[in-house]
Amino acid sequence: MKYSVIALFFISFSIAGFAQTNQIGFDKSPMDISYLPKDYPLLKMDGKSKDLPIARIIYSRPQKKGREIFGELIQYNEVWRLGANEATEIEFFKNVKIAGKTIAKGRYSLFCIPRENKWTLIINKDNYSWGNFNYDTKKDLVRIDCKIEKTAEITEALTIYFESIKSGANIVIMWDNDKASFPFSW
Repeated sequence: MKYSVIALFFISFSIAGFAQTNQIGFDKSPMDISYLPKDYPLLKMDGKSKDLPIARIIYSRPQKKGREIFGELIQYNEVWRLGANEATEIEFFKNVKIAGKTIAKGRYSLFCIPRENKWTLIINKDNYSWGNFNYDTKKDLVRIDCKIEKTAEITEALTIYFESIKSGANIVIMWDNDKASFPFSW
């Protein structure tokens, strides 16, 4: 009886250990969050900010991995989810102005139409889309174009962040050797 209990104990732990190694795999593109102001969570924890942030972006970061990105992996002139997996989300914690249009505080999806010399950033009301498979132009709030800068260094993982400027901030998007900056104010 004693040996049966011990054997059952080891079998149970062996099965549990085996089950843990066969879990469903994680997404290959890790998620990230960018805040405006930069490092907002740290400022909040240190008591240096009592207010809500101005904005944040939640997105998945696909990797270049030696691939040709724009024009091949991401097709020119087609709507792109601006990341991997879920559609990229932007949340404004106060009303903002983009391309002369007021966008009410709230949560939205970001999409992009990349072209060789310019990109079009799209802010869309659909918050529950995976990728751009159900993208609906009728839910677009605003579209803004910007010219692309070519960078000297390659950005391996898609990177999105906020850059403060005198009149507000830019949403900066970098991947491969492309850099786009989209201004907004509040």
